[in-house]
Amino acid sequence: MGTPRIPARVLQTGFTLVELMVSMVLGLFIVLALVTLLINVNRNNGEMSKTNRVIENGRFALQLLEADVSHAGYWGGFLPQYDDLSLTSVPTDAPDEVPDPCATYSTTTWNATPSTLTGGTVSYVSDLIGVPVQAYEIPAVVPSPTLSVCGTRVANPQPSTDVLFVRHLDTESCTAGAGGCPATAGELYFQMNQCQDATSPGYSTTTYVFGSVTSAFTLYGASCTPALPAAGASTGTHAELRKYVSNLYYVRNYSVTPGDGIPTLVRSQFSAGQYQAEQALIEGVQGFRVELGIDSLSATGAAVNYAQAVSFPNPAKLIKPSNRGDGYPDGTYVHCTTATPCTISQLTNAVVVKLYVLVRSPDATLGYTDTKTYNMGSTTLGPFNDNYKRHLFVQTVRLTNVSMRRETPAT
Repeated sequence: MGTPRIPARVLQTGFTLVELMVSMVLGLFIVLALVTLLINVNRNNGEMSKTNRVIENGRFALQLLEADVSHAGYWGGFLPQYDDLSLTSVPTDAPDEVPDPCATYSTTTWNATPSTLTGGTVSYVSDLIGVPVQAYEIPAVVPSPTLSVCGTRVANPQPSTDVLFVRHLDTESCTAGAGGCPATAGELYFQMNQCQDATSPGYSTTTYVFGSVTSAFTLYGASCTPALPAAGASTGTHAELRKYVSNLYYVRNYSVTPGDGIPTLVRSQFSAGQYQAEQALIEGVQGFRVELGIDSLSATGAAVNYAQAVSFPNPAKLIKPSNRGDGYPDGTYVHCTTATPCTISQLTNAVVVKLYVLVRSPDATLGYTDTKTYNMGSTTLGPFNDNYKRHLFVQTVRLTNVSMRRETPAT
């Protein structure tokens, strides 16, 4: 038997110290590159999120404001005399005083003729109906201790912004005297007289009823037939009721807690006879401007004049009245400033509202400085020279309920 063979020893080798150090350095560079990439991706995602939030807030703000402003001047079919092109006499309800926008409701003052609130010759309600959109300016230096207009309601406003009031009736209605109408006790409602038959027992010379007392809503519908037989009945011919809607918009200089530094668009709604506490709508709204397009000239180029009966160049064709508006804005848009407040004539003849909304990102961006100037119509804002990104949104809204009442056939 032969001698067993002993296998040769296998030579074992490994990394040298130099090779190990080189590989560790290369690995560190790769890890550093990956970490840098991750940081950049997170930063870009963060900036993209800020930009998306600015765009979303701006679009939502315009959408919300446009939806309300587009209803301004809707009075459920009621046609004021000064906008009635078939009226052959001088209108008696043309607004003659800029209404105090924050006056608390009172039957004896709102419905008084002449108005005991503004000192005009028509009732305060007529002024409200004639001014569906009202705006005024918050100056760059906010007066202390309070504003001269709506000082108890517009609290902590953002400097160099505007306050906007929008008035109209609710699009939903109910039949006076029927169960659940008015649906909310203490709210203000509007009832228009639709009975035009002077020989009917239901006929009344009262044009409309505006108030909160249920028993006062006794005007009839177009059929002029007897009233509802009893409360809670489902049939009857009393004219419908519509709730009075008035919303106040402004920019507050904080979001949740005073001093948090987040400007926020807020809304206060008129309820129970006065404007209620404001509700935060959209954070980051830093600039808010309102401009009005005024229908100050007729289609013939003459000035609007409500102190005269409506006049047509050709009485045989009731088109293009020479002393009434044509429903389209004339000249430049008007900004109601502190130095030059809008007049009652301008507010009555406003047919277009241009909205400027400047939205700021929620957080600062490291290494960014906002040096841009933002053109907001007749005024500008900026440069702010801070680290917040901003975007300006602009929307023009036609007051269809006002402008279409003034349109006549072209020929």
